[in-house]
Amino acid sequence: MRGARVLGTGRELPNRVVTNDELSRLMDTSDEWIVQRTGIRERRYADPSIGNCHMGAAASRKALEKAGITANDIDLVIFATLSPDMFFPGDGVLIQEMLGLRTVGAIDVRNQCSGFIYGLSMAEAYIKGGFYDYILVVGSEIHSRGLDFSTTGRDVSVIFGDGAGAAVLGPAEPGKGILSTHIHSEGKYAKELCAQAPGFFNDPWITSEMIEQGKTYPKMNGKYVFAHAVRRFPEVIMESLARNKFGPSDLSLVIPHQANERITQAVREALKLPKEKIYSNIELYGNTTAASIPIALDECLEQGKIRDGDLVCLAAFGSGFTWASALVCW
Repeated sequence: MRGARVLGTGRELPNRVVTNDELSRLMDTSDEWIVQRTGIRERRYADPSIGNCHMGAAASRKALEKAGITANDIDLVIFATLSPDMFFPGDGVLIQEMLGLRTVGAIDVRNQCSGFIYGLSMAEAYIKGGFYDYILVVGSEIHSRGLDFSTTGRDVSVIFGDGAGAAVLGPAEPGKGILSTHIHSEGKYAKELCAQAPGFFNDPWITSEMIEQGKTYPKMNGKYVFAHAVRRFPEVIMESLARNKFGPSDLSLVIPHQANERITQAVREALKLPKEKIYSNIELYGNTTAASIPIALDECLEQGKIRDGDLVCLAAFGSGFTWASALVCW
């Protein structure tokens, strides 16, 4: 059976930089408070005229160029986001149109912070199985339009930013590229990190009362999420290593979902990795959910942090709860 590998990556970040000091003028917070609890100093917010489809398409064009293929070569689109441009249809079909792709399939993934790795897992299976040759996996988020910028919502609102990342996957020789992917969920904790409305569980699905009560804003039990994240991150990384008969010392680099710098540090300590072996850019972009891993992956490749033969693990944990990993031999 042939393998599947990343052929090219791309990222797109809004021009507007929003600092902690700027947020402190909207709510009772400070740069020191945010940095101490999250490691974030700034994030990006998209302009009003920009949607997820625009950022995703821009990141995808860069990924296609680096992969050395054209849009006409793409056989399938997988788009991961928690902030779709429309309730329906999903952003996958919007990307298909914007990039001028053939009438290929478009799949939308709603696994939030784990969405990009869930997408990689699907792409890996399709390519290894011989169903498709080239697959575009996109993660894109616009959080800034759905946050509570009052003191009531500060614990969540200071964390998130906007951005997009993309990867083109294609065939590889056996033993190269994606060695394995691992995906998990535990829905009994869904309400610990969620947005309750709008949704068709409600009848009607959205009301002015829901908006007034703040049910459309994301809610997070921070301590609960932290406790589960610092357990599940190392667990799913070790799962990928064990599957392929490696140990933490064999890793060249870990690229985690950029959830919180304290979580990243806890994962590094649990795996006993040196600081240079776990990548962090949350200081600059905040938590961009499904976009955080492809953005970080593109930066690592651009900066020469990943070389041929390196063993790289991508890992995520987030709403659902869901968690996932992908072990890649570059």
